[in-house]
Amino acid sequence: MPIRNIMADLRAGKYKPVYFLQGEEPFYIDRISDYIAEHALSPDEQSFNQSVLYGLDTDVSTIISEAKRFPMMAERQVVIIKEAQRVKNLVPSGEDAKSELLAYLENPQPSTVLVFCHKYKKIDARKKIGKAIKAAVEKNGVFYTSEKVKEWTLSTWISDHVQTLGYHIDPRTSTILAEYLGNDLSKIDNELGKLFIDLEPGGHITLDLIEKNIGISKDFNVFELQNALLKLDVEKANRIIIHFSKNLKDHPIQMLVATLYSFFFKIILLQYLQKRGRANEAAKVLRVNPYFLKDYQLGARNYSDKKLRSIIRYLRDADLKSKGVGNVSTDPGDLMKELIFKIMH
Repeated sequence: MPIRNIMADLRAGKYKPVYFLQGEEPFYIDRISDYIAEHALSPDEQSFNQSVLYGLDTDVSTIISEAKRFPMMAERQVVIIKEAQRVKNLVPSGEDAKSELLAYLENPQPSTVLVFCHKYKKIDARKKIGKAIKAAVEKNGVFYTSEKVKEWTLSTWISDHVQTLGYHIDPRTSTILAEYLGNDLSKIDNELGKLFIDLEPGGHITLDLIEKNIGISKDFNVFELQNALLKLDVEKANRIIIHFSKNLKDHPIQMLVATLYSFFFKIILLQYLQKRGRANEAAKVLRVNPYFLKDYQLGARNYSDKKLRSIIRYLRDADLKSKGVGNVSTDPGDLMKELIFKIMH
């Protein structure tokens, strides 16, 4: 079941007897379990009817014993298993293994909301017992797998998330956030929360707002550097790289090299697709927002195939030198300036 549907049911007060939340991305697992913890019971009911167990400190028998209790002066009780992946023998190994948990999941207590927060890994649904547990949960509750958001879809995720929360952000701004915050969704959500403080519902997140509240410069960022490189704007590129060289903590050379490598490699890939008459597939193959395809098309026009191959070599050399290979004296700031000079000339 998609996260949107799960949250819609919860907001409508429709609770299932079992929620098995698994996967590498903890953000949505926390979002679902936190909502249940805060809303399934009133504050007065929580004292006697809400239990939180931790994987390392409990076992399957204890979990089932808790789940089989009846609520006290309430419609339901809530049992949340944090770090469920650490519960010993939660999903027994062996094709013929008997599972105490499976027996409960096939016939769960209707007045209990049992929530498993199985983070950073999945149960093996290819095996007989794993498949049976998944089927039992899907029949009587919610089985949700939270996948890690891929880097190339992160700016789209930010845009969708902002819209879901009732605000607006343009693709360029969401891309800058993605570049600087990485794909830790909890961190992104926290940083966005800082922006919403200064916004009315339905407001628009701007670069000025980001610079004020998060500290990402609207003028000196890798996105602006890439634009300068695309347009062969030597003055702007030098201005940005000098700023980077003076603020290495915020702009480490390793991150810069990795970002530019990905950027120029996509331009090479676009040229390849254009030569073979597959330009209409470019956004999908490059894994970029179609909004930004025109930028890569500009790069494909301004940089020859020979120059792009040289740039990839410059980036690899800079990466090695930043790690001390073949470099005994040049500091990271000077390496940055040397790299941009080679790219632009």
